[in-house]
Amino acid sequence: MSIRSIRIILILFFVSITTFSQVRLPKLISDGMILQREANVNIWGWASEGEKISIDFMSKTYKTAADEKGNWNVMLPKLKAGGPFEMKIKASNIITVKDIMVGDVWVCSGQSNMELPMSRVSWNYPGEIEHSENKYIRQFIVPDKYDFNGPEKDFSDGTWKSASPENTPDFSAVAYFFAKEIYNKYKVPIGLINSALGGSPVESWMSENTLKEFPKYYNEALMFRDASLIRKIEDADIARANAWYSLLRKIDEGYKDPQNVWYEPSLNDSDWLTTKVPGYWADTELGYKNGVVWFRKKVDIPSSVAGKPAKLILGRMVDADSVFVNGVFVGTTSYQYPPRRYNIPKDLLKKGKNSIVIRVISNIGK
Repeated sequence: MSIRSIRIILILFFVSITTFSQVRLPKLISDGMILQREANVNIWGWASEGEKISIDFMSKTYKTAADEKGNWNVMLPKLKAGGPFEMKIKASNIITVKDIMVGDVWVCSGQSNMELPMSRVSWNYPGEIEHSENKYIRQFIVPDKYDFNGPEKDFSDGTWKSASPENTPDFSAVAYFFAKEIYNKYKVPIGLINSALGGSPVESWMSENTLKEFPKYYNEALMFRDASLIRKIEDADIARANAWYSLLRKIDEGYKDPQNVWYEPSLNDSDWLTTKVPGYWADTELGYKNGVVWFRKKVDIPSSVAGKPAKLILGRMVDADSVFVNGVFVGTTSYQYPPRRYNIPKDLLKKGKNSIVIRVISNIGK
């Protein structure tokens, strides 16, 4: 081996040691974070075994060292509300966490009612997002990720973001209005940890030890530690869904005749059944069926709004829809929960009769 190659190996060796030994922080401890007031606050991270760490915060220094597994932590004493502050974590490297506030931190957990973002309710609260700028209200979104093999040390991503016209659309709506109300009352920074996932069962939030009290779910959790089994189930579900939708598209009467597609305004629908909405087609003479049903309606548009952009507000549909106005596709939604609100571009609406056509797919149940 040449001297040059030995030198390269030594350099790489020392670089790898330096990289490994550098102190690291979890995603939650980052710029813009909010710490809980009047409570002991745990600051933690990782470094090389035995590495000494010091933390400078609010004119005080706290010292610790990483254990044999590279874990370290420091418990801060009770803090008064305020900010912004900076925190410096020093080891073989230095990390500066900026724009820290001290106030009240709330975990906002649950299913879709908690997860529902401000963007989905903005039309009910006109101007709310546009005037939401508040550096004292901040949210950290916990990424949706499951692991059947045990707790993870850190999140895959995530940052603290303050309320603003750019960020507020992603805030949990329930959490945002809650934070706004208590901020106006107490005037202290409010931190929101958004850890919610629509449709998630309570068993998925339990620790392994707690789950042992429920053998059915505990055994299911053990079974799903097999990643290949999860992939097999997911692949089978995707294949089954793709086959169903492919067949549906193939046999859909509304698309069979390219010269007479059912979203065309000129279609003769005089022999179509009529129905009232809202309601289930299972309760009509169509009966209990899953598949696709087309709906058509004519509306009169006055000259005062003809040619202008508009919004079509349709409410919820079970399960998916595709919508056409005067034969032009204006929007689609793939699942049942969002209220449908589609933009109609200018010059599409005309004076007099205009057609609205909705292709609705129901894949299970009513």
